[in-house]
Amino acid sequence: MSALILASKSAIRRQLLQNAGVAFAICDSGVDEDARKNRLLQAGTTPLRVAQALAEAKALAVSSKRPGKVIGADQTLDFRGRLFDKVASAEAARDRLLTLRGAQHRLHTAVAVAEGGSIIWRWRESPRLSMRAFTDAFLDAYMARNGAQVLSSVGCYQLEGEGLQLFDKVEGDYFSILGLPLLPLMAFLRSAGVMSQ
Repeated sequence: MSALILASKSAIRRQLLQNAGVAFAICDSGVDEDARKNRLLQAGTTPLRVAQALAEAKALAVSSKRPGKVIGADQTLDFRGRLFDKVASAEAARDRLLTLRGAQHRLHTAVAVAEGGSIIWRWRESPRLSMRAFTDAFLDAYMARNGAQVLSSVGCYQLEGEGLQLFDKVEGDYFSILGLPLLPLMAFLRSAGVMSQ
């Protein structure tokens, strides 16, 4: 079986693979995501295609240096056609949640596998999340309890935790919402001989 490498610094992606019993190494891609994302957006690239391009760039960057199959993944938040980046402060996080309150947004999640400097598999999903019209008082209490933790997510929530209370409807694959379409990825890894059938 060939080596499997995750080209990501994401703690949740690492945890998802570990929880699924997948053996893998970690290698930071070194891709300047912000610079690449800005170039893509200036060229009119959609949030979905930005996620796909970044996933592929990460996988290719590591695959060109290391043998084995390399997983690259990325996720973008698409609110009415606009890509939202992570915020840097609790005040900005509160503003982000107020913007998303009572509305739908999409999380475009992309994964790519590269080997020998070429993409050999790709997948993308776009779950739709509907945030409920929570009160200002609920939001203030949520922010007080979760503090800086909300800054680790582009949407300022963690669906796997208390952030779930911000929503009244979620459509799409749970693992894709967390940042890695795990079921199709594992099906590919089994078919590629990386994992047992």
